[in-house]
Amino acid sequence: MEEQTKILIVEDEMVIAANISLQLNELGYEVTGIVPRGEEALHHIKDNPPDILLLDINLKGNLDGIETAQTMQKTHNIPIIYLTANIDDAHFNRAKQTHPYGFISKPYKKLDLQRAIELTISQLELQPKSPKNHLKKESQSFILSDSIFVRHHNSMVKVDIRDILYIEAERNYCRIYSKSKEYLLVMTLKDIDEKLPTKYFLRFIGHLLLTFPK
Repeated sequence: MEEQTKILIVEDEMVIAANISLQLNELGYEVTGIVPRGEEALHHIKDNPPDILLLDINLKGNLDGIETAQTMQKTHNIPIIYLTANIDDAHFNRAKQTHPYGFISKPYKKLDLQRAIELTISQLELQPKSPKNHLKKESQSFILSDSIFVRHHNSMVKVDIRDILYIEAERNYCRIYSKSKEYLLVMTLKDIDEKLPTKYFLRFIGHLLLTFPK
């Protein structure tokens, strides 16, 4: 099953948040919610964690955006893109400690938003899972615990691992065969094998990964 990339918007300027939501929908992403406060964002993430978090640095309330990110990262590993009208060195250095995937300056352009999200997803492709720091790096892997991001028709879609029938090697590429579609993935079978949850797959005759019965 194809799933849209899920994005949570945490922004206390509702006009800006609404415009971002509209543009994300036009780009093919799913907005899981718009919340104006850090505390509300943490509750939302607990019940419905997104794939990417768009987070205003200068939130009102008890938690600013950076404090919200720090609290969230104790329990979840979600890529962060910060939104900010202006940022001084002190705030930038604080924000840097949360390892964001990008910054979008307000007022922003739709192209800025699109590029920031596409770059974030591209980084998810490139960063392998690290056994030494599993908690921090888990969400930075292109292959997540229950899904794989693949490029399909010029956009990134999320494919549920449970819907994959098998994966076949083609030189430096792999072809994923799911219940409904097939996808070409720019990654070797060896790399995929190292990152996929072992509970789902086994290697067969060197060039195939087969799924266990669901």
